[in-house]
Amino acid sequence: MTDPRRTVPDHTAVRVALWRALHVRADAPPHVLRDEIGLELAAPGPGWRERDDMTMPGVAGVRASVVARARFVEDLVAERAAEGGVTQYVILGAGLDTFTQRHPEPAARIRVFEVDRPDTQAWKRRRLAELGHAPPPWPTFVPVDFEAGDSWWERLTAAGFDRTVPAVVASTGVSMYLSHEANVATLRQAAALAPGSVFASTFLLPLDLLEPDQRQVQEMSMRNAAASGTPFVSLYAPEEMRRAALVAGFAKAVHVSPDELAERYFAGRPDGLRPPRAEQFLVAEV
Repeated sequence: MTDPRRTVPDHTAVRVALWRALHVRADAPPHVLRDEIGLELAAPGPGWRERDDMTMPGVAGVRASVVARARFVEDLVAERAAEGGVTQYVILGAGLDTFTQRHPEPAARIRVFEVDRPDTQAWKRRRLAELGHAPPPWPTFVPVDFEAGDSWWERLTAAGFDRTVPAVVASTGVSMYLSHEANVATLRQAAALAPGSVFASTFLLPLDLLEPDQRQVQEMSMRNAAASGTPFVSLYAPEEMRRAALVAGFAKAVHVSPDELAERYFAGRPDGLRPPRAEQFLVAEV
């Protein structure tokens, strides 16, 4: 059994939470996403904005990508709930996601399942309680020990997920840490969702598809990830990922580029903030 007093947050989850908060603290409005609850959870100390991963070259684009992907998924959930009757939202690799804390009304109507490692979830639940954000009956936390071979699909079903009704399943900032076999398995499992379901996943481009300046930023990210014990394992070209989704059994799969996200969320900004080309989106429908 996990002892929540001895757990620590996953470093990747903390970094993403801090980038989301930094968007609010460092970038001019309008903000694509307003999320400082993750910063409260992480409690990184007064010097967090001077951390290497907050000041590295190209970090403005990285945080733009992080907030854009979060906003895109949350907009997708709202759209599918309103138009398609979706009542379930699954967040794979949830980390310090704060959808239910920031959107209590929609979250009360949609059953939210957060899937992540047991230690990270135990820590997060403790911190939510300490800060007065103790969750109501939602979200449903689904601890999955990937290293021990746990199946997120089986754990999700055991936690009360209804396979017979539509859902939105999101996996952002995860695919690069998984083997190709694991990514294909995730696609196959998601393709078995009920008709009307949507799977939204980000993926990183191979280095040879990036411009020199963006390649340099991604190479730095890859070195940092490897040094932290979570190396990037899988990189994909857009058409490769789209075809993999169709082969897995999805009825439709589209590629959403950072340019499309920039047009939707960053148009007209005088500071030029926009997501770089490194991270792309797959949106696949059952």
